[in-house]
Amino acid sequence: MGNFDASSLTAPGTLLARLNGPTAAALLALGVEQPAPAGHVLMREGARESYVVIVRHGVAKVTGGPTVLLSIRVEGDLIGEMSALSGSPRCATVTMAGPGVVRVIANREFAPFLTAHADAAVALAAVACDRLHRSNRRCVDFSAYPVRTRLARVLTELAEVHGRRLGESAVEVGVRLTQPELASLCGVADASIHQALRELRDARVVSTRYGRITVWDLAALRAQAETPSTSRRARREAASESGAAV
Repeated sequence: MGNFDASSLTAPGTLLARLNGPTAAALLALGVEQPAPAGHVLMREGARESYVVIVRHGVAKVTGGPTVLLSIRVEGDLIGEMSALSGSPRCATVTMAGPGVVRVIANREFAPFLTAHADAAVALAAVACDRLHRSNRRCVDFSAYPVRTRLARVLTELAEVHGRRLGESAVEVGVRLTQPELASLCGVADASIHQALRELRDARVVSTRYGRITVWDLAALRAQAETPSTSRRARREAASESGAAV
């Protein structure tokens, strides 16, 4: 048990990846692990339920309303903790994007686990802070930046978090996404995302086929995602680290 390494089985930044071996093993000893076929609804918006779900294998999509894709959850992610801990209704629907395995844990087990493992409670708070930070950044993107920049930022994040290396510079995004789902993540109309994708394809930065997105030049995509303000901040940080004046 003491040699259990959750980080080797999960995506970086997820709850399991943040836990030390004994704490991760204690969490995974709770609840029941079960297969989850593609399209299986893990939790439904508006429902009052008192369990959490850990994605062990596979990818899940978080949606609001009938069609708006809000985010993606991957191996090692915890889902549903807000409703389980607060007793409030579910604020989104979570559906498996493909076949996978999940562990379902009732709150009567999960809440005492957090009380007994302060490091897990701190890690869960850190995950919540990261998600809030990404949400706030996306809200700024929606109001301040053009569609191509927003799309490049979303694709960069998807490639870095959910990507599978195909070579030195190519990455395949590990989850199928339709153009309407990409439009939801970017906060734009379908027609706008279609135009921005075409520009990136014409520049040979990305390609798309049947919901699969391949990033052929991640460095170029990162450059597309960069804005004047982020460029200035990066230069300031680099100068600060080197001791140079700006």
